[in-house]
Amino acid sequence: MTAETLTFDSEGTTCEAWHFAAADDRLATEAGRPVVVMAHGLGGTKDSGLQPFASAFAAAGLDVLLFDYRGFGGSAGDPRQVVSLDGQLADYRAAMTAAARLPGVDPQRIVLWGISLAGGHVLRAAADRDDVAAVISVVPMVDGVAAAVHATATHSPGELLRATARGIRGRVSARTGRGPVLMPIVARPGEVGAMTLPGALEDYLSIAGPTWRNEIAADVTLELGTRKPRTAAARIRCPLLVQIADFDQSAPPQAAVKAAFSGRAEVRHYPCDHFDLFPGKDWHQPAVAHAVHFLQRKLATEAVHA
Repeated sequence: MTAETLTFDSEGTTCEAWHFAAADDRLATEAGRPVVVMAHGLGGTKDSGLQPFASAFAAAGLDVLLFDYRGFGGSAGDPRQVVSLDGQLADYRAAMTAAARLPGVDPQRIVLWGISLAGGHVLRAAADRDDVAAVISVVPMVDGVAAAVHATATHSPGELLRATARGIRGRVSARTGRGPVLMPIVARPGEVGAMTLPGALEDYLSIAGPTWRNEIAADVTLELGTRKPRTAAARIRCPLLVQIADFDQSAPPQAAVKAAFSGRAEVRHYPCDHFDLFPGKDWHQPAVAHAVHFLQRKLATEAVHA
């Protein structure tokens, strides 16, 4: 399914997005069709494994706006490859505003979809809002402290100390005007990188698109430890689906379960690791089917009533 490229403004920065038009009006009301706002996880770009998800939603009768965060992929913004959790949340909210203005879309039926790091963003973006009709959080990173504790079971003390040291060095460099210190997003075990678990490099490269760069600001380790987006789940007023990889080595599944409980969520469990819900993996099609079925059940009722 083809998409139209468009841009929107987020706090003065131009972000790039793809708009997938709904295949039909089966989920439409007199006010218009629902629209899904989507973005990637840590260091990801819209051309890296997300199009199959977006195409499935569009085929099911939803418009889709799939965007890149500031400083990543096709979006503007300097410095490049720097993760700001507050900045990415602002980009999500700006994308929601842009999606609500798409032709034929109902601005009161926005759906938020996020994977990995973005699985936490969507909880915060949806909290306390009445224009969000549904939320899907996929293998979510929802607790920085829990992730740090989780990492102690999968990384050696030496690796953790080196990562912390790089993060501090990067933070000092950025704050003294020398720019960010970059490191690989994914690397092999024992190498320098934000994600160095066995298989992570190969899994990420298998979905990497042409705009993706295997670089990220080293202070991301400090940035991630400062947030606990799962606490926002209790303030979500709409149906929530949380899709959890039970053997997730990157995003602690226990924290995802707590977020789901707080958000009174529908939960789907998959006996796999973090990247196994992406295209090319055994659990991709079941995860997509469950997400589509969830949205059809929750949104079709509104269309029928209308």
